[in-house]
Amino acid sequence: MSMKTAQQYEDSLRELHFKVYLQGELITNPVDHPIIRPSMNSVKMTYALAEEPEYQDLMTATSHLSGKKINRFCHLHQSADDLVKKVKMQRLLGQKTAACFQRCVGMDAINAVDSTTFEIDKKLGTTYHERFTRFLLNMQEQDWTVDGAMTDPKGDRSLSPSKQADPDLFVHVVEKRADGIVVSGAKAHQTGALNSHMILVMPTIAMGREDTDYAVSFAAPADAEGIFYIYGRQSCDTRKLEGGDIDVGNKQFGGHETLMVFDNVFIPWDHVFMCGETEFSGMLVERFAGYHRQSYGGCKVGVGDVLIGATALAADYNGAAKATHIKDKLIEMTHLNETLYACGIACSAEGCKTASGTYLIDLLLANVCKQNVTRFPYEIARLAEDIAGGLMVTMPSEHDLRHPEIGKVVEKYFKGVANIPTEQRLRILRLIENITLGTAAVGYRTESMHGAGSPQAQRVMIARQGNLEKKKELAKAIAGISPE
Repeated sequence: MSMKTAQQYEDSLRELHFKVYLQGELITNPVDHPIIRPSMNSVKMTYALAEEPEYQDLMTATSHLSGKKINRFCHLHQSADDLVKKVKMQRLLGQKTAACFQRCVGMDAINAVDSTTFEIDKKLGTTYHERFTRFLLNMQEQDWTVDGAMTDPKGDRSLSPSKQADPDLFVHVVEKRADGIVVSGAKAHQTGALNSHMILVMPTIAMGREDTDYAVSFAAPADAEGIFYIYGRQSCDTRKLEGGDIDVGNKQFGGHETLMVFDNVFIPWDHVFMCGETEFSGMLVERFAGYHRQSYGGCKVGVGDVLIGATALAADYNGAAKATHIKDKLIEMTHLNETLYACGIACSAEGCKTASGTYLIDLLLANVCKQNVTRFPYEIARLAEDIAGGLMVTMPSEHDLRHPEIGKVVEKYFKGVANIPTEQRLRILRLIENITLGTAAVGYRTESMHGAGSPQAQRVMIARQGNLEKKKELAKAIAGISPE
């Protein structure tokens, strides 16, 4: 097959048998559930755009393994140009969905696991890379959406995995058998898990020898026996159950997060890519985090483009577009958004080849990119809320607008510029609300802070990669101080 159409992707999800709990109920059909469906539509867009001739250069690539045309989300980066195109693709998808399109985490995971397993095998003589390559070929041939699963619940953050009061607070091996391993535990904040075909699990932190059972990486079907999900709650999520489309803000697209639980799940050896090699857990975490921090220089920028456009429209509809301070705030929003994009492009352009041949971003610049993402979207959102005005969070519901009696009152008193229909004004304000405060805010504001690691995690990496000693030597040379 090599590439699925958008409809084939949706049909393939219907063949899976997820066990998922949402608001205390067991859901039998996640594809059509009104709260979950918009997130599936976002992933579906990654398939739909790959069918469009004008987006082929960004959305597709040539597999270095099979020579076939594949979706870029299944591709291992073979050049710095691939890394740049990844960021451009993510910006495009952010513009098309104004939401989290979820497939990035799997793409970042396969690239990190590829180079890490190669280096494990080179040093220890294992066969993880060969196993992973077979998995990757299947992923490319079937055009799977893969959910990269790294974040564990962690429990007491002051204790290592093996020292936790409950061993399941980190995913770990509970049994080794001749045919495979059995794992238990959970992964938290799993983006797009219910829209995925496969799960690619990785350790969440660097580990010591005492944590051998926790240094594990493997792949499993998303609906494997023993895996179940608890769906994460989002702000304003039940508006999707009300039947209208204005109050949701972005009716068609969205994202989702789940708690993914492994209840004694069997994994055959052919899908195990790390099992006890603690010395390489830090490498895998560092590389995955670097790729995912690069991703935010694309996806958040695309959503930012939509938010800036919506804010400019709100200014038009409010009759405030000509005010100098409004123009200046829109310029500032654009400046911040393009700065994020510049960081995403920079860490990509400075990428280099790893031992496996896969290209890795510049880790310092990727962490600088994500550190900016923990700040700039918040300021962009603040400025959007400033320009939109208080009506964004006080306007009545769509039911009031459609009401046979009070609808005319809503039409009259919530109109802005005379030639703009009141409904258009309400729609654009609800879109801004959705991105800054509603369900999309999970994938724009909060995810900007905590996705791909906390702000402090990036600062640790910036300190590690910043090479202060070299900078000291540069200063000594200019100041005329002899080297010691």
